[in-house]
Amino acid sequence: MIQAKNIYKFFGGKKILNGVNIMVKKGSIACILGESGAGKSTLLHILGTLEKPTINQKKTIIKINKKEILSLTEKELSILRNQKIGFIFQTPKLLPEFTVLENICLPGFIKNVNKKEVKKKAINLLKELNLYKYENSKIEELSGGQKQRVSIARALINDPKIIFADEPSGNLDEKNAEKLHNFFYFLNIKFKQTFLIVTHNLQLANMANEKLKIENGKLYKIDK
Repeated sequence: MIQAKNIYKFFGGKKILNGVNIMVKKGSIACILGESGAGKSTLLHILGTLEKPTINQKKTIIKINKKEILSLTEKELSILRNQKIGFIFQTPKLLPEFTVLENICLPGFIKNVNKKEVKKKAINLLKELNLYKYENSKIEELSGGQKQRVSIARALINDPKIIFADEPSGNLDEKNAEKLHNFFYFLNIKFKQTFLIVTHNLQLANMANEKLKIENGKLYKIDK
């Protein structure tokens, strides 16, 4: 599902990623661990088509579902993100002018899915994430943890083949974090959705099929 070789990233002359290679199998859960500032989020953003790698002498290859993404136009990347990828950010990026339900439905409307179907799916996600009573609330009325769960529902609305998640349970209390982890596991088992997750949560990491760690710009596999 994800195949990448020779990913480099420089910021202000500092090498954050130093020739990272990664392979995530279809239908698996992979977690990336590492110290703050190690490059975990940067790698996730590059693989999720939100950032570009630094061009290096060695050829960089990034494939999602066997499609080489570095050769795609911005329009093609936008379509890929909308139809195949779900992205859960560390800080929820929600639109304050819309209600909770509208925020969740927006990617489905962009995809031109039947509006009734999108709303039905959104309401089911709200129930799964214990947010149903906030359906018509404005984003400013929610707590940080509730906003994060709304962003998770939005990421899932188009049934993405792959979900990139950057500290998805970082703003949740222990009870809701555990529910979220179990929900991811359920989606993975039932729908074979692929997850690549950046996390500090060892409970979540231990549920993964594969644990990885970024250190000194390199990605290593951790034996369970």
